[in-house]
Amino acid sequence: MSNITTYAQDLLGRALCGRAPAMPTQVYLGLGTGGADATGVVGEPSGNGYARQRVIFSGTGAQQNSNTVTFTFTAAVGTLAYAGMFDAATGGNALTWSALAQSVTVSGAGTVSINPAGLSLSPG
Repeated sequence: MSNITTYAQDLLGRALCGRAPAMPTQVYLGLGTGGADATGVVGEPSGNGYARQRVIFSGTGAQQNSNTVTFTFTAAVGTLAYAGMFDAATGGNALTWSALAQSVTVSGAGTVSINPAGLSLSPG
């Protein structure tokens, strides 16, 4: 994921200075139809079985997901071309976003999965 939101920039700045709030203890991946600017991903599906999914990262330096991330859909939601990371399963704050390497069209019930090490977050 290559684009960090203004919220995440502010959070990191405060953390580096030893100030609150605390860093997120869990992060969630969401999908969307479009990337935004400093506010994160846009066009997150609503309903049709969609829900943000928890992501577990590991590694030193570049962080990669260690779990398979699977989104389940009960009906069509259109073409999803972006992923965004959030500090909550619903609502919350967008942290980062990026275009998917390949967009996916969800035209009916099914799943979209990201294999372990398929998602990378690099500092800098």
